[in-house]
Amino acid sequence: MEARELLQELCGSLRAVLARVRGQAFKETSQEATKLSLAFSRPPLPSAENCRKLSEDVQNAILAVATVYYWLPKGQGTTLRKMVRDATTEVLEGMIQLTETILISPLGSSSQEQLISTGGVWEACEQVSSLPRDNQAAVVSALSAFLGVVKDAVEEMENALVEEQDPYSDIIEDEELGFRGNRDTYWSEADRKLLGSCMGLMKASKACLKKVLSVVKAYGKADSPEQIAQLDDLADIANEISPSIDELALSMYPPMNHLAVRLNAAKLASVLKKVLEITKTSHVCPPSEEGWVQFLTGAVDHNMDKIKNFTQGEL
Repeated sequence: MEARELLQELCGSLRAVLARVRGQAFKETSQEATKLSLAFSRPPLPSAENCRKLSEDVQNAILAVATVYYWLPKGQGTTLRKMVRDATTEVLEGMIQLTETILISPLGSSSQEQLISTGGVWEACEQVSSLPRDNQAAVVSALSAFLGVVKDAVEEMENALVEEQDPYSDIIEDEELGFRGNRDTYWSEADRKLLGSCMGLMKASKACLKKVLSVVKAYGKADSPEQIAQLDDLADIANEISPSIDELALSMYPPMNHLAVRLNAAKLASVLKKVLEITKTSHVCPPSEEGWVQFLTGAVDHNMDKIKNFTQGEL
């Protein structure tokens, strides 16, 4: 057996050990939360000695949970580490909340808040079982979440455009204040021309995330430091798409400042082109997938050029 194969086998074994350690640590934390909650849910209250033992057991369980995160090598990927860190933090915060709830509740009685806090720790520990197994799975999970947010943003703006000529039509007319007579609540003809290209850019964002997610699922690997780093780079830049879309969408509502729209559109276009460039140069994009990268790059440029033309007089 070659050295590389031996190392791959070792890596697989370590992952299996980590999975067992991870599962056991969070299971014990869940059990300690139950013991702590029950001990203070009815009289008699635990003695000072028993209370000290309970506290030590909870601390040991939490330290074991924290160790799972610190034992996870940075080389396994920053996206995976962030998810494990967030899961660990949620368990720790849940245990803090449970302890504080017990402290403010009448000792020896189980309050609704205490039951909810205990359940919160159980749920946080249970979620660990669904954590990604490696950085490829972690990036797939992250991209899926990004895509969901972007889909919602695109759908919201599409609805605003097709429902009414006036996006504030749900505001009740007030004769004295004259809300409905305020033309700042309407899109002008020039606004609507610009909006079409902005929507084209937003739809390109959704298509971009959808295709990147697809190739990461199909071709993504986490077997080498280079592959892991490429996946992290993709996740990091893709994470900028949603906030960039939000900024653009906010500037698209009347009264529109066309220059602000142009600047926000340019920022989104820059992020999208970075995503496409990183995708094209990574292991997730074989030659057979380069066509759609080129097509979406063209779509981004086309919509951005139209936005520039529509706002030329604003500069």
